[in-house]
Amino acid sequence: MPREHEFILTLSCRDQTGIVYAVSGLLFQAGCNIIDSQQFGDVQGEDATGLFFMRVHFAAPPHLADAAMLENLFAHVRGQFQMEARFHAVAQRPRLLLMVSQHGHCLNDLLFRVKSGQLDVDILGIVSNHATYATLADSYGISFHHLPLPTGSDAATKRAQEREIEAIVERERIDLVVLARYMQILSAEFCGALKGRAINIHHSFLPSFKGAKPYFQAHARGVKLIGATAHYVTADLDEGPIIEQDVERVDHSLSAEDLTAVGRDVESVVLARAVRWHVERRVLMNGHKTVVFR
Repeated sequence: MPREHEFILTLSCRDQTGIVYAVSGLLFQAGCNIIDSQQFGDVQGEDATGLFFMRVHFAAPPHLADAAMLENLFAHVRGQFQMEARFHAVAQRPRLLLMVSQHGHCLNDLLFRVKSGQLDVDILGIVSNHATYATLADSYGISFHHLPLPTGSDAATKRAQEREIEAIVERERIDLVVLARYMQILSAEFCGALKGRAINIHHSFLPSFKGAKPYFQAHARGVKLIGATAHYVTADLDEGPIIEQDVERVDHSLSAEDLTAVGRDVESVVLARAVRWHVERRVLMNGHKTVVFR
């Protein structure tokens, strides 16, 4: 079956009996072939939301190989279970905008993964408040948008710069914005405009080591584990729903510079995983948490 006939259905609703039967039965009756299916019911524990989540990767017959037609076909089941559900065409490559300041390890990693075919997306542009990576962007044939923010810029100046970014997002029909070590605090308005489609990466020392040179602070305290966290961007700084985390063990023999290098490697890997899972429609929002179907 051609890739153009493959779709991913993601859905969430109140957990109840009959959901899997209804979804799989409908797809079967429509002549679809289920390639992969995963589900999770968040019904245990004091913080359980009581929601059910499902991701179905399937191939549709030629006459149904259209997301709008599938949405219409699914209308009854959606209404029956009061679902939030979407169909995503596998052949449609997600469109990304990358944002970076002066640390380029995550940017380099993502660019290489896309160039080498490891990440099936299109990067439509790179935004930065510094000109440092203009040449790198040019070497990949990617538009570079230098939107400077002078030291001490006030809220109005920052918001004006954000509106320029929002214009790029709209003009290029961006599906996901990736903050690949973009070191600016974003406004609540900007976070709201990108809700659910912006991912950030940072070290996992928070809230212990805030501010400049966190790896040097960690070295001074003799930290034995360092790591990174990728999460969705929200107005609550660095507290958005977590997508992925990882750690590396370190010891007394490593200098502060060594810790920084290890930390940057972890950050790159964790961000790449989060981006991949998002564009493969494996991440579903569950309140302040996420469900990740790996």
